[in-house]
Amino acid sequence: MSGGTADFFYREAQRLGYLARSAFKLLQMQKQYKLIKPGGSVLDLGCAPGAWLQVACQSLGPLKSGGVVVGIDLKKVKVPSNHCDERVKTICGDVMNIERNKIRELSPQGKGFSVILSDMCPSVSGITTRDAALSVELGTRAVELAVGEGLLVPNDGEDVSNCTSGDADVGGVLRPGGNLVIKLLESEDTKELGDFCKPRFRKASWLRPKATRAASREIYLICQGLVGDAKETSSKK
Repeated sequence: MSGGTADFFYREAQRLGYLARSAFKLLQMQKQYKLIKPGGSVLDLGCAPGAWLQVACQSLGPLKSGGVVVGIDLKKVKVPSNHCDERVKTICGDVMNIERNKIRELSPQGKGFSVILSDMCPSVSGITTRDAALSVELGTRAVELAVGEGLLVPNDGEDVSNCTSGDADVGGVLRPGGNLVIKLLESEDTKELGDFCKPRFRKASWLRPKATRAASREIYLICQGLVGDAKETSSKK
């Protein structure tokens, strides 16, 4: 994508009242995949600055349709005044450390979310392999939260057996039939994460949104229709 196209999305975001150009990425996904249904429940991981909160709330339909959008980020994020209403709330916290049962409690009746969006991205160091590895780590955590199990990638011999100890015996927070979106920096390991998700969802596909900068390696894994209990699908891998 050219710099001119990048500028176009930046200007359009300002014109339409979105906090960031990334809004157009989720708008494209919503148009193509119909991920968020009216009255749905959405969990937005890494929600700063709030553009995806705006699109998610719009996608819920009118206020009378109900629904909820919960955003979590390391930074304190104020609910945007444009395109958001009382159905949106934000939590300041570290997604890597919050237990699944705590996140589940944020969902309607504690029954989980119908959509989980992860736009989390590591602080880019410029070291390609390191950034990609951290991106997969964040993506893996999103999968763990969603389905109740994850693809553990040991790092330099580190013991990762207790990395989700607070999540023991707690199922994922994505409802059966739910959808999951994960941003990743493309690398060899991103395919492995995609392969892990494929048998656990009705459909899993990759998308590089039109609003993505030309120099960016980011790509989105879009998983549709969580298949029942994720543990039932482990043998299909």
